[in-house]
Amino acid sequence: MDLDFYRQKAQLKQKEHRKFLDGLKKKPPKNLDYLVLEKHEETFGEIDCLSCANCCKTTGPLYTEKDIERISKHLRMKQADFESKFLRVDEDNDKVLQNLPCFFLNDDNTCSIYDVRPKACREYPHTDRKKIYQINNLTIKNTLICPATYVFVEKMRQVLEK
Repeated sequence: MDLDFYRQKAQLKQKEHRKFLDGLKKKPPKNLDYLVLEKHEETFGEIDCLSCANCCKTTGPLYTEKDIERISKHLRMKQADFESKFLRVDEDNDKVLQNLPCFFLNDDNTCSIYDVRPKACREYPHTDRKKIYQINNLTIKNTLICPATYVFVEKMRQVLEK
């Protein structure tokens, strides 16, 4: 996966993507949620996250209390020990990873806690959300991190800008 290629393309199309997504917000098509899901599935049929894992290498997820409880139980650790070993509180008062890449990312780009991973990881890159126009800024940001998000936005444009 050529991350630089996708990042450069995403940077070049930031304004176009923002204009397109803002248009969805102003006047969402009736079938938008259906199209989003269709293009999400199509995109992830073409792009294998394990060939990339850039999100795990560059972006730390937010850990909810439920995430911490579930993961620490899975690792047979006390929650306080899990937090002190892996997490820190950021400027927004959220619990996030102390370091990147993610400690749980294996050498083959698989996740050592995949079945109990944080909610933020399960939902990333949010390209299957209903009312996707509610997260336009996040989607734009994710096109720079996640090649699949870039491809997804391009597929949506192809369908809706006809």
